[in-house]
Amino acid sequence: MKIPITEQENPQTAAIDRVSTLEAIRLINDEDKKVAVAVELVLPEIAEAIDRIVARLQNGGRLFYIGSGTSGRLGVLDASEIPPTFGVSYDLVQGVIAGGYDALYQATESSEDDRDAGRADLEKRGFTGKDALVGIAASGRTPYTIGALEYAGELGSLTACVTCVPASAITEAAEIAIVPVVGAEAIAGSSRMKAGTAQKMVLNMLSTGAMIRLGYVKGNRMTNVKSSNAKLKERSLRILMAETNLDEAKAATLMNEANDDLRAAIVIARADVDAERAFAALAAHNFVVEKAIESLKSEL
Repeated sequence: MKIPITEQENPQTAAIDRVSTLEAIRLINDEDKKVAVAVELVLPEIAEAIDRIVARLQNGGRLFYIGSGTSGRLGVLDASEIPPTFGVSYDLVQGVIAGGYDALYQATESSEDDRDAGRADLEKRGFTGKDALVGIAASGRTPYTIGALEYAGELGSLTACVTCVPASAITEAAEIAIVPVVGAEAIAGSSRMKAGTAQKMVLNMLSTGAMIRLGYVKGNRMTNVKSSNAKLKERSLRILMAETNLDEAKAATLMNEANDDLRAAIVIARADVDAERAFAALAAHNFVVEKAIESLKSEL
């Protein structure tokens, strides 16, 4: 029987149960250091996936992550953080997990064995050929995720996968295979460790890179952030001050005028227009701040 890398025993940690607590976590940390190097080796594939995902999003498509267990949870986590961070709709990036959202807080690992369930879950979401699907599976052999990728391929959707096992079944089902090979886990088979960390790093790059390319970041500032709580309101105020050179009092007044919408506040200040025109310009340019400002200035 061929054992996937993620299931093999790691000789470096064979005595992890017999060393001190400090030495045990030092061994884990030594293994974790290998993750960033593994991800670095697949940056070209990640970049290709980002550019092709962006093309789908610009053409009315959406980005879906799908997986089971830890992989599925990581996809849902990444998807859930995109709307407040970049001001996009909750439909644009979606996470689908085997067993449904109950699987986020309790194990439903048997659901990963149902190859047809992945297809059914995508159908429930109204997945189409315009969309992009990223299948996530540390071992590269999860039937649920592979079935979903095959279905997406039949529709003509963009398909990519994130796995830590090269030449695995999932790489055959996806157009773009992102395979950071992190090696055997510190605890044999516990792919929530190095493999999970690698997957999280890749997903961060995919979603953040896509949002940058779409224009929802200025410099390294999240100019489209939603001011939905006290912390984010403070962040929005700081960004507005940096983008417009206004003092805190004037920036706070402007945020109030813009109904706590940072995007509109920036447009109002930099294009010298009222809130109504700022919101109209943003809506006309898919809420890309710089494009809205350019369009308003060209009208002068």
